[in-house]
Amino acid sequence: MNTPYSKTEQYVTALQQAGLRITAQRIALLQVLAEAEDHPDVAEIHLRARAADPRISIATVYRTVSALEQAGVIKRHTFEGASARFERVDKLRHDHIIDLESGEIVEFQSDHIEQLQAEIASRLGYDVIYHRLELYCRKRP
Repeated sequence: MNTPYSKTEQYVTALQQAGLRITAQRIALLQVLAEAEDHPDVAEIHLRARAADPRISIATVYRTVSALEQAGVIKRHTFEGASARFERVDKLRHDHIIDLESGEIVEFQSDHIEQLQAEIASRLGYDVIYHRLELYCRKRP
């Protein structure tokens, strides 16, 4: 099981391999990312990290997030009509519902959808390597 501590250590290793210095500000930022259960954008990551260390600059957030994304330990999502959002890659395979009214992002997993996608690809002579499913929805009244 990946705890926030072990995720933070994984992030530290990724930053070291990218040649970035490990500062107290970056550690605070990495802890924010390791603990995030949602899909924060850079502004939200910056806000949360500044609560732990007010010296964290937005430039540090951009550089750090970019390095972690390149290392493959966080994933960028660009949901229609919104700024890029990030999540850990250690989460189980899942898809997203984006609430068009509130902007809320709801994760869901469906074995049936996974199976159906594989069957369709196979029927057309393909193997699924990667897919992304985003449903843009409004809650019923």
